[in-house]
Amino acid sequence: MKEIYFAGGCFWGVEEYFSRIDGVVETKVGYANGIKENPTYEEVCTGTTRHAETVYIRYDESVISLEELLTKFFNIIDPTSLNRQGGDIGNQYRTGIYYVDDNDKDVITNYIEKIRNNYKQKIVTEVSPLNCFYLAEEYHQKYLKKNPNGYCHIDLSR
Repeated sequence: MKEIYFAGGCFWGVEEYFSRIDGVVETKVGYANGIKENPTYEEVCTGTTRHAETVYIRYDESVISLEELLTKFFNIIDPTSLNRQGGDIGNQYRTGIYYVDDNDKDVITNYIEKIRNNYKQKIVTEVSPLNCFYLAEEYHQKYLKKNPNGYCHIDLSR
């Protein structure tokens, strides 16, 4: 099993989207690559903790590759939008790919280079090692499964 962390705006929809993909065996939402230990949602929303709303993804690479996950991720985000996705604005809604396996860095950067010309503007999605990840509060976990009519900025049918 491998792990990758995707920040793509509000984590509710990103988690729900990836939880439906064959080969993804676990998802959790949390706060990544900020400066405060164990922040609360309210603290993250102030922008001062510099965390991104992020989805932890554990996947079976014999079923789905990292490149396939990246294709699905770029299908649901606007990688040229800085600190916002859909109607959500703030640095916690930035897009990012945070890796734990150094071998994944080349896969990620090569993939972005390959799709760069598909966009008129510069891709601003962060690519960096995961520095920290703190689980979000329980009510955020599997939010759209618990609240099927809840807010989602992405098209879950993609």
